Amino acid sequence: MSGSAENQKETPTESRNRFSPAYRNYALGILFVGYIVNFVDRSILSLLLEPIKLELALTDSQLGLLGGLAFALFYTFLGIPIAALADRRSRVKILAVSMVIWSAMTALCGLASNFWMLLMTRIGVGVGEAGASPPSHSLISDYFPIEKRATALSIYALGIPFGTMIGNYVGGWGADTIGWRNTFFLVGLPGIFVAMVILFTLREPPRGMSDIRQGQSGANTGAAPRTDAPQISEVLSLLWAKVSFRHLAFAAGLHAFVSYGAGTWNAPFFIRIHNMSSTDLGAALALVAGIGAIGTFFGGYVSDKLSDRTGDKRWYFWVPGIATIIMVPFQLVAYLYNDITSAIASLCVVAIMGSVYLGPSFAMTQALVSLRMRAVASAILLFVLNLIGMGLGPWFVGILSDFLMPTMGTESLRYALCVAVLVNLWAGIHYLLGARSVRGDLLETEAMNAKLA
Repeated sequence: MSGSAENQKETPTESRNRFSPAYRNYALGILFVGYIVNFVDRSILSLLLEPIKLELALTDSQLGLLGGLAFALFYTFLGIPIAALADRRSRVKILAVSMVIWSAMTALCGLASNFWMLLMTRIGVGVGEAGASPPSHSLISDYFPIEKRATALSIYALGIPFGTMIGNYVGGWGADTIGWRNTFFLVGLPGIFVAMVILFTLREPPRGMSDIRQGQSGANTGAAPRTDAPQISEVLSLLWAKVSFRHLAFAAGLHAFVSYGAGTWNAPFFIRIHNMSSTDLGAALALVAGIGAIGTFFGGYVSDKLSDRTGDKRWYFWVPGIATIIMVPFQLVAYLYNDITSAIASLCVVAIMGSVYLGPSFAMTQALVSLRMRAVASAILLFVLNLIGMGLGPWFVGILSDFLMPTMGTESLRYALCVAVLVNLWAGIHYLLGARSVRGDLLETEAMNAKLA
């Protein structure tokens, strides 16, 4: 596991040879499966909001709190210290333990008898999931070199649409067939098995294994990269000093504000406005999420290819920025048109464009810091992304819906969503602005890594 004497004595070339391409692909695959479990447990709530609301007599503001801030507050604030631990200890063990926690808490949601009990269990899910992405991003960055990293991170990020797809389908079916309580039991328990597979089959790679090329300083001498992990404040200061990262963080956060706000409320919207059954709606939203996988993969793949072909790293900002702006009119069509087919078709386009930003954003975050800062760097981006996006997006839509309800009735949710989607225009501008300074920021990081090697 991490920190073994054997790993510390290996040269980077020996480490790369020990982790074969087949094993690296297996590692990426099992991390991808873990991320699917993550988003099944996270997204299942959306399809269950309406039956929960009816049984527990909740308001839209309370539902927005359950779907957003209750989860996001602990998820974001615990993510950074857990990531700091992952930069010092076994990332595999941290990921496995975290998965056991969030899976068990998802199952316990089914025992809630009132709002406060459900709130506490959703907080528990957030606590567990705080230990998911930072260790995974750090592991992937050690398994794959920078020229393949955005593609690898995009494959990992496919867990979002696939997990959401499964969560939507099972949630819709479960709400109509076995009830919302049994649905939580059904999706929560399998994650514990996946955690055991990760714990006993995933090997910890040496830090920086894929960043030092043969022939570089330390590659043939057996010298190892710096082994002491910087403090959280050091990572935060370094990232905040980079103008490109500031724009990237705000762009991703604002984008997530819309994505999580809409994603949480899409199911109640179609149930209230289009009178769809939970089963039919779950199947439709599962299709939308599955199609969104196209954008998740190609966001990183296209960014890697365009950057490699042109030698211009600004494509990692241009690709998500353009996609974010393009999706706005399709979102408005989805919520303003009364035809179900047009609305679902528009959401399919939104799902593709809306997931493009994931691979490029996290790849650039990893590229802007030194080797021992990666888990914390991912956690800092996730902190901004999830506090603004997951924490405030669903809650904002719920509050606005309650505010508009006295004058608009059930239509209040439609117009609350339309207001929220306009934030994507703001997000797209930040991506385009961040592209202006990213080349200089990357050169500074390369010089820093050369000194640490």
